[in-house]
Amino acid sequence: MPQPPLSLSLQFVRGPDMAPHRAALPRHHVRRWLRAALGADVQAAEITVRVVDAEEGQQLNRDYRHKDHATNVLTFDYSGAPLLAADLVLCAPVVAREALALGKPLAEHYAHLLVHGALHAQGWDHETSEADAEAMEARETALLARLGFADPYAK
Repeated sequence: MPQPPLSLSLQFVRGPDMAPHRAALPRHHVRRWLRAALGADVQAAEITVRVVDAEEGQQLNRDYRHKDHATNVLTFDYSGAPLLAADLVLCAPVVAREALALGKPLAEHYAHLLVHGALHAQGWDHETSEADAEAMEARETALLARLGFADPYAK
């Protein structure tokens, strides 16, 4: 089955600490991870992935979610299937800190967060109910296993 067209813009904030993040996010890996997360009802997708510093991450989270701290990933979905359009904003220092705390390679944690954000862009939500959270976690785990990654929720 052919994969839907995916237009990808991959952006990094300028800064001296971005080298490990650029290395963890080669375009072909980001494209592969996002494609894996696209549901069967998506005919085409236009996704911007922006990797930001703590200041921009905090500002976006404060302005759009009214939470005054930087978070790992923010999803801005503009249109759902069949023509998906979304921005995924990842906060580099938060992602790095979490990867270290989890004992995971940076690229593996980014893969999880990109899959997570792409699912949000398609309407998946883990904050609406426990059942929705369990369903989303199960979907993420299955997708990441297909990509060769361990269960991100295993304890």
